[in-house]
Amino acid sequence: MNEPVKRLLVMGPSCLAELVMAQSLFITLKQREPEATLGVVAPAWSQPIMARMPEVDEVWSSGLRHDEFDIRSSCELAAKLKGRYDRAIVLPHSWKAALIPFLARIPERIGFLGKQRYGVLNERRRLDNLVLDQTVKRFVSLGLPEDEVSTGQFAIPSPRLTIDRDNLVNLRIAHQLSSRPAIGLMPATQCGSAQQWPPANFHQLAERLVNDGYEVRIFGDPKDQVVGDAIAQGLLHTHNLCDKTGLADAVDLLADCVQVVTNDSGLMHVAAAVGTRVHAVCGSSSPACTPPLTANAQIHYQALEGSPCFQRECPLGHTNCLKNLDVESVYTAVSATPRPVRFNAQ
Repeated sequence: MNEPVKRLLVMGPSCLAELVMAQSLFITLKQREPEATLGVVAPAWSQPIMARMPEVDEVWSSGLRHDEFDIRSSCELAAKLKGRYDRAIVLPHSWKAALIPFLARIPERIGFLGKQRYGVLNERRRLDNLVLDQTVKRFVSLGLPEDEVSTGQFAIPSPRLTIDRDNLVNLRIAHQLSSRPAIGLMPATQCGSAQQWPPANFHQLAERLVNDGYEVRIFGDPKDQVVGDAIAQGLLHTHNLCDKTGLADAVDLLADCVQVVTNDSGLMHVAAAVGTRVHAVCGSSSPACTPPLTANAQIHYQALEGSPCFQRECPLGHTNCLKNLDVESVYTAVSATPRPVRFNAQ
């Protein structure tokens, strides 16, 4: 990795949270080699978020979910990539992710050992979970010389997504959003109940914030729509935007929020990457391993015995790590952040 390489490919992860964290690697690569062309292989649904990363020059759709494998599709993508890149960095730990750059005959293929990848990777790194104790560290380390990352002490640039101000204006009109300062709520139900602050708590928090003069915006995917309706039920100045916005729209609307309160989710990382203050509620996940990558964040975590368990459902059957986090403590933390200068409670 001593010689400068001008054509770089990253085999990207398949979930939103990790794709946002991967931008720290993209920034690092462009800082090291500003003239390099950077391509990323990512799921088709991620195209809107990749378009908000100025470091990325080309995006190739993998066409597969993380749990799928299709040798024909892999060969077709490899044929498109052949001859276009000098170095491939493989972020997923799967064999199939490493197979594509191998089939594309990309000369340098870098990734962590595991999943029988000896033949398809030719620069194989050993993953020390104690040294590279965060997901983002593991990603960035693969873009640096191995001797620079041996201690785990190296720069981690924060993700920074671009904002489309014109799109934001149109969204505010389309969804009849008010001039009140907005606070976003992200219930993120897809990760299981062990990572979900109770919807009733979100509702109580929303009610208090509306009474304080805020507008509340609820973000999520189609699976969050029912929970979003429950949170917004009976509240004025509260908009359930679950399944009503695209991914790029969520980027712009989150940038327009003064704060967000969120379960550990992909949208949590999006909010951090647009500079919005983040209040992250963590249950079964680890705030040390995948924290919001911003200094403008507060973690709400009980650190009870047995947590983090990294399970979708509580193995003890009570989810006390979330239930014991009361509304009052989160509300107090949100209220402690100064309000915008132009505050309109009408």
